[in-house]
Amino acid sequence: MPDNSGFGISGELASDDGERLQKVLARTGWGSRRECEILIEDGRVKVNDEVAVLGRRVKTATDKVEVDGVTIGVAPGLVYYLLNKPVDVITTAKDTHGRQTVIELVPLEPRVFPVGRLDAETEGLLILTNDGELGHRLTHPSFGIEKEYLAHVDCSSNGVSESALKKLRDGIELDDGVTSPAEVGQLQPGVLRIVIHEGRNRQIRRMCDAVGHPVERLVRVRVGPLIDRTLAPGKWRHLTTAEVVSLNQATSN
Repeated sequence: MPDNSGFGISGELASDDGERLQKVLARTGWGSRRECEILIEDGRVKVNDEVAVLGRRVKTATDKVEVDGVTIGVAPGLVYYLLNKPVDVITTAKDTHGRQTVIELVPLEPRVFPVGRLDAETEGLLILTNDGELGHRLTHPSFGIEKEYLAHVDCSSNGVSESALKKLRDGIELDDGVTSPAEVGQLQPGVLRIVIHEGRNRQIRRMCDAVGHPVERLVRVRVGPLIDRTLAPGKWRHLTTAEVVSLNQATSN
């Protein structure tokens, strides 16, 4: 079973034939060398769609490695960060107006990119990584990765009406098309829990505007299976091996 150590891979020199598979698995957090050998012996590991055997060597830059049917990143230097983005920080690598960016809140090396976007006024969880394959799967609409938000909206003391909530759930006509059905609940008057799997620009804000309840504060509290209620705004941490595995499982369809 994968451990919960910080998931960061340091580069190692390998022979032209690659590295031993159990060594690669151990380095990426799947346990001791012996535990990784057991994974291989049990037939739970594939390389390039073939069940691996002990002694198999892999070229980490090009070979596809799967554990229990889930592709895992094994290239040297892969890192995965979870950031709690504060308000007024820009989700981009550089900003022409000199505003603070999410890249400035995490280690500068190795270089990473944000997975998806949160607008400047939106707070909450954001993944940053240099794993391009996983980043693509997390953002591509075909994988339908859920994002959960808490939206504090402008409304009367009675809260948002049931008819408005139904419109949000069923789909809203926006200038770029009708939104897909969403999970929407009212936790207390004016505080909505909204779960979507699309990634349109400022989607939650535009949906709420369309039903007459502009967003006053928006916080993303979940990305796929990832939740962290203890991470303070502006702080980051490494994803654990188990969390990276859960993201790969969520995008393995």
